[in-house]
Amino acid sequence: MSISATDTGASAGTAASATLLVGRILLSAMYIMAGFAKLTTIGATAGWFGSIGLPAPTLVAILVGLLELGGGLAILVGYQTRVVAVALAVFTVAATLIAHTDLADMNQMLFFQKNLAITGGFLILAVFGPGAWALGKR
Repeated sequence: MSISATDTGASAGTAASATLLVGRILLSAMYIMAGFAKLTTIGATAGWFGSIGLPAPTLVAILVGLLELGGGLAILVGYQTRVVAVALAVFTVAATLIAHTDLADMNQMLFFQKNLAITGGFLILAVFGPGAWALGKR
């Protein structure tokens, strides 16, 4: 998709900013909800983390919950978007490689593919930034 010669000026900037805002909302929603869920069900999350072999599962559950919730909120409002987008992209790839590599299981394959697509969205935000409608705009 490209902007044509007739789509110049304020309307193109407004459309780009609106699109980036919608993208930030959609990318952040899952992380905000997942982080909140992890932080409000530490025991269950730590139990699952322990079952897949993660060390110090309670500490990891708290750290992951804080990263997801805090990072999701930062992406939502457009604060430090580039840095947070890179952090969440790296985290998402790591989480995918830790928990979603049984590609013979169709559910795991879908999680694997979904996470790669989400990582792509974060990388786009890292390059293009949050748009004009953000706390961290420059």
